[in-house]
Amino acid sequence: MKILVINTGSSSLKYQILNMKDEKLLCKGLVERIGGKDAKIIHKIDGKKHEEVIEIKDHEKALNEVLKLIINNEFGCLKDIKEIVAVGHRVVHGGEKFASSVLITNEVKKALEENIELAPLHNPPNLLGIEAAEKLLPGVPMVGVFDTAFHQTMPPEAYLYPIPYEIYHKYKIRRYGFHGTSHRFVSQRAAEILNKNIKELKIITVHLGNGASIAAIDGGKVIDTSMGFTPLEGVVMGTRSGDIDPSIPIYLIRKGYTPDEVDNILNKKSGMYGLSNYLSNDMRDIREAKSKGDEHCKFAIDVYVYRIAKYIGAYATALGGVDAIIFTAGVGENSTSIRRHVCNRLKIFGVELDQEKNVKLNSSEAIISSENSKVKVLIVPTNEELMIARDTKDIISKRVEA
Repeated sequence: MKILVINTGSSSLKYQILNMKDEKLLCKGLVERIGGKDAKIIHKIDGKKHEEVIEIKDHEKALNEVLKLIINNEFGCLKDIKEIVAVGHRVVHGGEKFASSVLITNEVKKALEENIELAPLHNPPNLLGIEAAEKLLPGVPMVGVFDTAFHQTMPPEAYLYPIPYEIYHKYKIRRYGFHGTSHRFVSQRAAEILNKNIKELKIITVHLGNGASIAAIDGGKVIDTSMGFTPLEGVVMGTRSGDIDPSIPIYLIRKGYTPDEVDNILNKKSGMYGLSNYLSNDMRDIREAKSKGDEHCKFAIDVYVYRIAKYIGAYATALGGVDAIIFTAGVGENSTSIRRHVCNRLKIFGVELDQEKNVKLNSSEAIISSENSKVKVLIVPTNEELMIARDTKDIISKRVEA
């Protein structure tokens, strides 16, 4: 069973082909700068990389080029495009309507259109990807896998904001959470690594990339998560502020900034980028600058670590204890020092790293806590594409059985 996984952005298209018989990755790639004359395609198969720069006017053209590469005699991974039995689409926002992945129908697409106000930067390109795939692969079932769905198990005390209820009811302003596919994958994988039933575990998943979020998972179900109505809420991120006093945007607007300027500051000029005095949003650059005595970068890392540890502590309380803490995504998987600094702040919960394992097993799937630690600490590389492919396989298999 060969499944195509698609993740579309405003000017990009990421893809993978997986053989779900053994969950083997057959090929993957990225099309970037869609809409320009210098669009770039990067296609990878069996450790080999093929690159080309061509004009790609839209997502349909991008996907068409991808499909040609997939069956290319030299770079392809399939003999015939008809080998693709289904397409799994990453969709950022499912709103309150979708608590799980679904077969895409006209009604589902209409619901996604209704959620565009909630995710104006993400849902429109996600829809373009769906429409392009439907046109180029007619009759092939499409499945939508939502970043927000896994978090729909949050109780009202976690997802409601203390604003007038009529505003929530009218505009659906509530905490939705994001990175749900990643949080679901790593929590399930951690249970397998620990040889435990996930229904018996209290887990805190720490997804630290350029975007970052933390989730409290009790028995396999999310009870709280750090991102909220938008991906701006929560911990400090690469360029996003995370939690701030809600009066700050109002104050800046009264000082003469436009709403768009404030939005740009909080989403693109804040976080590690802003705290480092615009040096970089990349943790590697910031750590290097800190090691050379840059005080801005020192403060940036201190704030970053403090906010992460504070969220983990709050979620340990919300869960009534914690069995495992999982680090994942770019920074979580690859930064030994960030994991060390965060865990050093969690000793009150009985968290103790094995410092040698933390360094030696960096970026690997591993348990890195000491034998004496009361809480298991793990590195689990995320694999959202595999999670999407699994959901797609399950849904179309049930469809065939029915």
